[in-house]
Amino acid sequence: MNKQKIFVSAYACEPGLGSEIGVGWHWVLEMSKYFELWVLTRESNRHTIEPWIAEHPEYAGIHFLYYDWPKWARFWKKGLRGVRTYYNLWQICVNGIVKRTMQENDIRIFHHLTYGNVLWRVSSYGQKQFFVWGPVGGLETIPESYSRHYDRKSRLIERVRRTTASMAALNRGFKKRCKRADLILCKTEITRDFIPHKYRAKSILFTDVAAEVADSTGLSDENKAPREDNITRFVTVGRLDAWRGFDLAIEACAIASRENPDIHLTVIGDGADKDRLKKIIKDRNLDRFVTLAGKVPMEKYKDMMQAADVVVNASLKEGAVTVSFDSMSMGKPLICLDTTGYTRYFNDDYAILIENTSREEVIRRLADGMLRLTDAELRGQMGYKAHAASKNFSWEHHGEEIRDAIIAAYNHSSE
Repeated sequence: MNKQKIFVSAYACEPGLGSEIGVGWHWVLEMSKYFELWVLTRESNRHTIEPWIAEHPEYAGIHFLYYDWPKWARFWKKGLRGVRTYYNLWQICVNGIVKRTMQENDIRIFHHLTYGNVLWRVSSYGQKQFFVWGPVGGLETIPESYSRHYDRKSRLIERVRRTTASMAALNRGFKKRCKRADLILCKTEITRDFIPHKYRAKSILFTDVAAEVADSTGLSDENKAPREDNITRFVTVGRLDAWRGFDLAIEACAIASRENPDIHLTVIGDGADKDRLKKIIKDRNLDRFVTLAGKVPMEKYKDMMQAADVVVNASLKEGAVTVSFDSMSMGKPLICLDTTGYTRYFNDDYAILIENTSREEVIRRLADGMLRLTDAELRGQMGYKAHAASKNFSWEHHGEEIRDAIIAAYNHSSE
C-alpha cells in the first residue's frame, strides 16, 4: 500500500540534539512510519543527518532536501544571533524548492513543522496546498510583574513581545496563515485563544515533544535511596534567557535552603541572563547551594539528569519542554509552572504543578515543592509513576497521534 505523500518544512531538524532541533528530528522519524516524506531543512544539518541515515537504513526512505545561503552571505548570523531574520529570508528563498518538489512528486500535503512561531513566515506556495501548521506558539508573554526584575535589554524584549501579541489580530501574515491552514496544531491554550474565532475549529491542542522511554530496571530503588551526603539534588536546564524562570528557581532555593540546608540546585545552560543569575546567587549567599554548570554536551547532560533527584522547570511559558519529558522518562519527579501546554500531560502523581500567579507566590510554592521532595520515599514513588506514565507519552505514541490528526483533517477536507 502506497503511503500518503507529505512535504515537511523543518528548518530545525538534526539528530542527537535537544530543543526545537531535536523536536523536528523526532517528528520526522515518527511521521516517516506512516507517510512518505520530503523533508526540507538547512544545508548545515546535512553533515549529521546523512551519516545517521546511513547507520539506520530503515529510515532511508525519507527524502531530505537541503538549502542554505553560502557562508559568505550569512557571516552576520552567529548561533541564535540573527536567527529570526535569516529564518524568514530562508523561507522566501526555499519557496521555489517547495513548489517544484511538490509538483514533480504530486504531493498534496504541506506541513510547516519548525520553527513553530505563528508570527514567522511560511512558504507561500506550501500554505496554498493542504496546509498543516505547527505545533505553533509564540504569543505567550511574560507579565510586567516578572519582567521588571530583568535587566534592561530583557525588559525591553518582553515589552515588545507584549505589544506584538496584543496586536496579533492586526497582523496580516498571521491572519492569512490562520485562514489558509487546514489544521492548526497549537502548543498552548493561550495560542489557541489568539486564533480568530472563525478559524478556531481547525485548531487543536498538540504538544511538540514526547518522552523517550528508558529501561525501568532498578528505577524505584535508585530514586528512593538516600545519598551518602544526604543532599537532595535538584536540576534545571535550558538556555539562560530571562523568561525561562531560572531566577525563580534560585530564589526558591534560597528560601528552601534556610529550612533545609541539605539541598543543592544545578543550573545547566548558558545565555544572556547568566550575569544576572550570578548576582542573585552572590547577593543571597547561595554559592554552596547553587551551581551554574554552563552548557554541556548531550551525554553529560544525560548523566547529570540521571544523577539528579528532582527536575525543576520554572519557565513562564513553553520552555524546557524536552527536559520535562526527559524527567518523566528518567523517572524523576518534576516541579514546574503550569503553562497550559505540555503540562497537561503531567499530574500530581509524578509532578508538582504550580499555577502562574504572583511572582512572590510562585517562588514560595516552588520552595515548598523543593522541601516536599527532600523526602526520598516520596521521590521514589513519584519517580516510578513518572516513568510508568512516560510509556503513554512516548514518541511512538505521539507519532500515532500525529498520524491520526493529519489523516482525520485531510479526509474531512475531501468530503
